[in-house]
Amino acid sequence: MKHCGVVLRVLVLLGCVLSIHNGLAMEEEGLCSSSAYDYGDALRKAILFFEGQRSGKLPSRQRVKWRGDSALSDGDTEKVNLIGGYYDAGDNVKFGWPMAFSVSLLSWAAIEYRKAISSVNQLHHLRTAIRWGTDLILRAHTSPTTLYTQVGDGNSDHQCWERPEDMDTPRTLYKITSESPGTEAAAEAAAALSAASIVFKRVNFNYSTRLLNQSQSLFEFADKYRKSYSDSCPFYCSYSGYQDELLWAAAWLHRASGEKKYLSYVLSNQGWSQAVSEFSWDNKFVGAQTLLAKEFYGGKKNLTKFKSDAESFICAVMPRSSSVQIRTTPGGLLYIRDGSNLQYVLSSSMVLFIYTKTLISSHVNGVQCGSAHFSASQIKEFAKSQVDYILGNNPMKMSYMVGFGSKYPKQLHHRGSSIPSIKVHPAKVGCNEGFSKYYSSSIPNPNTHVGAIVGGPDANDHFNDVRSDYSHAEPTTYINAAFVGSVAALLAESKEECLQLPQINKPANMAS
Repeated sequence: MKHCGVVLRVLVLLGCVLSIHNGLAMEEEGLCSSSAYDYGDALRKAILFFEGQRSGKLPSRQRVKWRGDSALSDGDTEKVNLIGGYYDAGDNVKFGWPMAFSVSLLSWAAIEYRKAISSVNQLHHLRTAIRWGTDLILRAHTSPTTLYTQVGDGNSDHQCWERPEDMDTPRTLYKITSESPGTEAAAEAAAALSAASIVFKRVNFNYSTRLLNQSQSLFEFADKYRKSYSDSCPFYCSYSGYQDELLWAAAWLHRASGEKKYLSYVLSNQGWSQAVSEFSWDNKFVGAQTLLAKEFYGGKKNLTKFKSDAESFICAVMPRSSSVQIRTTPGGLLYIRDGSNLQYVLSSSMVLFIYTKTLISSHVNGVQCGSAHFSASQIKEFAKSQVDYILGNNPMKMSYMVGFGSKYPKQLHHRGSSIPSIKVHPAKVGCNEGFSKYYSSSIPNPNTHVGAIVGGPDANDHFNDVRSDYSHAEPTTYINAAFVGSVAALLAESKEECLQLPQINKPANMAS
C-alpha cells in the first residue's frame, strides 16, 4: 500500500516519497530526494553506456543488444592478445592512456560511493565495467618494460564511418618500451590497476593482488624510464608532462598497498605539484592532490602542499572566488574549452564532491579563497548544479545524456549508434557508404546509445544536434566515468538525507 497521509505531509514537503510497510516508514528506492532528477536512473544509464563501448567477444549477459562481437584479432600481428577493452569515443580505436584514466575514475567512484552505488544495485555492473578495462591493461603489459598503448590507426579509422562489428581499417599496434618510453601512459595504467585493486579486494582477493602487483611493475617502468609519451604518441599526446601521472600513480599505490615507499616518493617529489584549474585525461595533478589531502587531514601534516594545491583548484573553479580562473556560461556551466567541454565539467565536479566529503569527515568547515569563504555545502551545491545542468536544468531544457528525460541528443557522433545494428542489417556497411548514407543523414541514430553523454553545449549554452559536430555531439568513456563519480556522490547525499529523517513508530494497535 502506497500513500502519504497526514502524518507524512511534512515529509512530502521535503520531497521524500515514503511507503508504509508493516507500519514503518520505508524509503522508496530512488525517490527519497529533493532533486528533480532520478540520480539512481542516471547512474544506471551512465554505467550501461560502457557496454555499448565494448570491444571484443561480448558476454551472454550483454545488455546493449544492438552491439555485436568486434575486433577479435586485435594483437595477432605481434602474437599478443589485445582483445577487449573499450572503444574510446565514437570511433573504433582503443586508446590505452585515456582508457586507463576512465578505469581510474570508475574505480575511484566505486571506492568513495560503494554503498550508494550498491543501494541501486549497480555495484556489480560497475565492477564489471572496471574489469572490462583492467583485463585489457593486464594483457597489454606483456613484459616488465612493455605496454601496448593503442590498437587501431586513428588517421585511417577517422577516414571511415563503419560499425566496429565489420570495420576493415588497420588494427595497427602501438607500444612503449624501455627503448621508446611513455611515462604518462605507463603511470596511468599503474594508477588504474592500483585503484581497481582496492575495488576488487572485497570480492576477488586473488584478482586484486594481481592488479596490485602489475601496478607496481608498471610504476617502476614508468619511473625508471622517464620520457614523455608526447615524443612517440600517435594520438592523445601529453601536454602537461609526466610528473602529474607519477604523483597520481604513487598516491594510488600508497592507498592500495599501504607501503611507505610510495608516500616517501610523493614527499620527495612534492615540488612537482602545481596548482591547476583542470582535471583531465592529460592533467592528473588535482586528482593526486585530492587523494593526498585526505592523508593530510588524516594526520600526515607533511602533505600540506598537496592540500593547498587542491584547495587552489577549488578556488579556481568556484564562481565568486577572488581567484576564479574558469568562467561559466550564462546558464551556469563551467566552461574550460570548446572541445568536449563536459569532460572537464564532470571531472571537476567529481573532485569537488570527493574533496568536500574529506572536509566533512575531517570536521573542516570549508575552503578559504582570498576574501571569499566557501562552506562544504556551497561547494557541493555548485558541483550539483553542474550535474543537474547536464540532466536538464539548462537553457536548452534538454538532457545531455542519451536516453535520459524526454529531450536528448538524437544524432550522436558515434559510428556504431548511427549505422543500423549488424543484427538487423547484416550486410556489410563499407567506409564510403557509411559516410554517404549514415554520417551525412539528418535522421536520428537507429540505435539509442543509452547513457552516452555528449561533449555538450557551446559557451552560450547552445547545442546543435548534428552528427558531424564531434566537438559537441561525441561521447567519450572519460566523460561518462567522471559522471559516474559525480552522480554517485549525489545519490549518496540523497540516501544520507533519507536516513536522517525521523522514523515513524509503528502504531500500537497494528498487528506485526
